[in-house]
Amino acid sequence: MPGPTNARQCKSCMNRTPSLIEDPSSPSQQTQFPVIFVTGLSGAGKSTVLNVFEDMRFFTMDGLPSNVISGITTVLNQESLTDFKGLVIGMNLLHPGAMILFNQALDELHNQGIFPGLLYVEAKPAVLMQRYATTRRPHPLENEGLGLEQALEEEHKRLALIREKADLVIDSSTYSIHDLRRVIQKKWETLRERSNSIKIHLISFGFKYGTPAEADMMFDLRFLPNPYFVPELRPMSGLDAPVSDFILTQEPGATFLDNLTKFLLYLLPQYESEGRYRIAIAIGCTGGHHRSVAITQALANTLTRNGFFITTEHRHLELG
Repeated sequence: MPGPTNARQCKSCMNRTPSLIEDPSSPSQQTQFPVIFVTGLSGAGKSTVLNVFEDMRFFTMDGLPSNVISGITTVLNQESLTDFKGLVIGMNLLHPGAMILFNQALDELHNQGIFPGLLYVEAKPAVLMQRYATTRRPHPLENEGLGLEQALEEEHKRLALIREKADLVIDSSTYSIHDLRRVIQKKWETLRERSNSIKIHLISFGFKYGTPAEADMMFDLRFLPNPYFVPELRPMSGLDAPVSDFILTQEPGATFLDNLTKFLLYLLPQYESEGRYRIAIAIGCTGGHHRSVAITQALANTLTRNGFFITTEHRHLELG
């Protein structure tokens, strides 16, 4: 079986219209909705690849029969896909006639102006043997009376032609899921809706009601002046301008927010480079009504302006 290959393009693919996989940075391609097929050796990580794309906000489908591929134009016309970056379809091409049907479907898509990318996932035979031994699942071709080693060899032979057509071949033998995520993110980074793909969930909360269990980082704001003790501010929340101004325009709130923002703008790209795609940051005060809410909103606005995908949750706002 061929050794590790990070990215390659076969001669037989050079004459066809380029796909988004081959040149995602092309201005003429960036406005299109990318379609990507994922196939490869059983046990090499196709499902993991689909999960990575799903985490990157692609719409994913698995196990789609070859004879219905040309019908994806109907799917592409659905308005429900507007929130996704593209369509990724996992393919099993081992059943009889699958390759012929797949090639016919590709021709139909090309005639309709759709040029899907093809990603092929493989791994070394010894690694696949170990994975099957660990999971104790049968190889699909063992149903044809073959032993595991024979099944792996036969599968490689059957998929040799589709591998030659692949725009990107990934050998997952030595990859962790984080390595695989980095490879895919790097290849399709120009398709991101924003300059950063990591998702940041900001949670304001009150310590007296309990801390968020899902938080990756937590900051305690109980050292800041408390608007609760200002009679005219007590009925308001951190979402109101007078409370926000009270917290953010005087010390130590102004300096704290500035330093916290600089810290996160440094730290979050480090997490992203290591393959993290979601971080939960909890920001707490006593009751979760004034200080934590104001800081959370200010931080969300700044991180959004810097290209991060931000969601906010004011967990105890109504309890304050």
